[in-house]
Amino acid sequence: MAAVLDLGIDLDAWPWIWLVVAALFALVELTALAGTFVLLPFAVSAFVASIAGFYDASVEVQWSIFVVLGAVLWYLAWRYLRSFVNDNAMPEGVGADRLVGMTAIVTADIDPNDTERHGRVMVVGEPWGALADPMHTVRKGSKVRIIAMEGTRVVVEPLVVEPPVEPPTAPPTAPGPPPNPPFSPPTRTPEES
Repeated sequence: MAAVLDLGIDLDAWPWIWLVVAALFALVELTALAGTFVLLPFAVSAFVASIAGFYDASVEVQWSIFVVLGAVLWYLAWRYLRSFVNDNAMPEGVGADRLVGMTAIVTADIDPNDTERHGRVMVVGEPWGALADPMHTVRKGSKVRIIAMEGTRVVVEPLVVEPPVEPPTAPPTAPGPPPNPPFSPPTRTPEES
């Protein structure tokens, strides 16, 4: 088995090979993989295999350290990072997406034909650039609901507001007491006379 694992390389060269592998894996991890911790555990295990090689451990032990320790470190890093990501996940509605569903007041007309995009709304005391349905212009002072984010602008739809009822022109007439029936004289019966 030793003849297969040593790859025909002198036993004294293996510690240096492991150092080169450790440095190469660390370099690739930090540059190309941008800190994803995929190769870093194997860089550490290659470094430990190099130390074992400097202490005259057999090639089988060096390969075992590299493979087994690398796999164990990779698994531990994966579990830790997975729990870290789950514990620190940003809840929905963080950042600008928190505005979706809120009501806003239009502070500058939102015109679909305006190529300069001057439409503005005020949401929770913050001014935002706004876009609307391409079929309708939303006038200043209107209430709108934010339905989405498009870049740094909010996409709004007008709130449907019941039109005001015409004010009454005359006071309401209250129903009075029922009208009295017309007066009719009492009739006498012959027995009463």
